Amino acid sequence: MARRPTRRSGASKRSGSAPRNMPSTPREAAIEALLQLLAEKRFEEIGLSDIAETAKISLADLRGAFRSTLAIYAAHVKDNDRKVLAGGDGDMAEEPARDRLLDVLMRRIEIMTPHRTAIRSLMRSAARNPGLALALNAIAVNSQQWMLTAAGISAAGPKGVLRAQGLAVLFAGVLRTFADDEDDNARTMAALDRALARGERWASLLDDVCALAPRPGRWRRRRARDEDEAHAA
Repeated sequence: MARRPTRRSGASKRSGSAPRNMPSTPREAAIEALLQLLAEKRFEEIGLSDIAETAKISLADLRGAFRSTLAIYAAHVKDNDRKVLAGGDGDMAEEPARDRLLDVLMRRIEIMTPHRTAIRSLMRSAARNPGLALALNAIAVNSQQWMLTAAGISAAGPKGVLRAQGLAVLFAGVLRTFADDEDDNARTMAALDRALARGERWASLLDDVCALAPRPGRWRRRRARDEDEAHAA
């Protein structure tokens, strides 16, 4: 039986409340401020001045670091990506792709756990705002390309983009369980495992479709052959 990832000892013990490490740069202060504000109010109610005030930085410093509120959130996602990528231990290399991906995504869940309340608030805002949902999807697709790569699954080319988009949708569904889960994220892990099983079947179908699709070079050769036959007739 394939081994399932275990909870890391460094994971936060409190769900929804972020550890209060003092930010060392305006960038870090702005990210921490946005997450704090998201735990208190809706995304669309948070202004740049609110972030600067909460972060205790000037608007000039905030503008020097970010162009928008959404860019601050994108930077938070990028930071999470880097933590996941730095946290791999290589002992999953011989496991099936599904188990490797489960391990990667559970590392991400653990990193996200201290900000559960903020994530729940953002999800609610996205459900009411299609434009925000599309913007968040673009951020998520880019992030999931890195998660696939971390799991040793190709994210290159059009097929890789489709994989990342499918994984972004899958993970967004799992986050609905995560938003109301307990500290140990047991229900989230079970939901992720089930979702990956469904996604594995979808990926197999994608592989079959891509195998059937004619490649450009093959199409050109076929067209040239048809033209030669037409001239010969």
